[in-house]
Amino acid sequence: MEHLNSVTLRGYVGNVRIMDVQDRKVANFSVATNFAFKNSNGEAVIETTWHNVTAWSGCKSADITAIKKGIAVEVEGRIRANRYTASDGESRVIYEVLARDVKIIDVQLACENYQ
Repeated sequence: MEHLNSVTLRGYVGNVRIMDVQDRKVANFSVATNFAFKNSNGEAVIETTWHNVTAWSGCKSADITAIKKGIAVEVEGRIRANRYTASDGESRVIYEVLARDVKIIDVQLACENYQ
């Protein structure tokens, strides 16, 4: 059996932090995705999930310095779990997407494709 760790996200960028690491840049940013459904009462509900993303310059991506809060992006990559022990002694896990491709989406064009 072949194992696969692959994820594609489309959403809006939240917080962005771009840093220099040696001779490369790395962008750590969050992406919000929405899932719409109707609850048991028939009311529309939108569930938002925030994803942590790390993208290195040089990966098959848009210029990572162009990633700004509020823009629409499509991120392709893999999920990695980071385990650590918090200051209170509890073991915690943070999941992040290690991007191999980041595209800035033209929102108007994307909306037209779904109509």
